[in-house]
Amino acid sequence: MYKISEELAELGKRRIEGYPVEGFVWGSGPKNPAIMLVGEAPGENELETGIPFTGRAGKELMASLESVGLAREDVYITSAVRSRPYKWGTKKKRNGEIIERKYNRAPTKKEIIAHALILDTEIRDIHPPLIVTLGNIGLQRLIGPKAKVTELHGVLIESPIQYWDDEESCFKETADVYHIFPTFHPASVFYNPAVRELKDEDWRRLKELLGKVK
Repeated sequence: MYKISEELAELGKRRIEGYPVEGFVWGSGPKNPAIMLVGEAPGENELETGIPFTGRAGKELMASLESVGLAREDVYITSAVRSRPYKWGTKKKRNGEIIERKYNRAPTKKEIIAHALILDTEIRDIHPPLIVTLGNIGLQRLIGPKAKVTELHGVLIESPIQYWDDEESCFKETADVYHIFPTFHPASVFYNPAVRELKDEDWRRLKELLGKVK
């Protein structure tokens, strides 16, 4: 199993202090995975379990992996941000009482930058044969802010990726070329059921690619 250093994890925690985020979830998987999955950020479920992609979205992702002959142990799962971004909102309980609670939200650019060194290190150390991005956040973190999963899903992209240059405080392109396969975030099928057919077709295409890219 691969794991970033404690020092890098602590650096990430320090850099994201002061933002409305909580906890820290480590990446998970072997040093030589079949693919690397890059998501958005942990949610409430992941914070409780300490495991990336648990809960409903996790079950959806595991079903997609199973459809291409893979299991959680075969892949490395990580995300653009490793702490849970949250926002406060209200919820009405069954007895009519209204309570305040934290809701998941997408990470901001500054939060993504705070944890950029973690993802950069994982990609550099593992150098996966194929990176599957799940949703817009993971895709834009690697390809750039103009990339959209609705336009690029299911297409194999051969391209340098973005890494964070701390000295110059900007993203730069890697010298190496990577294979990136964008698809939808597993949770998207719950909010937009029409996406399911597109997502499933992406995974069918991915199955054909497995083993062909090195």
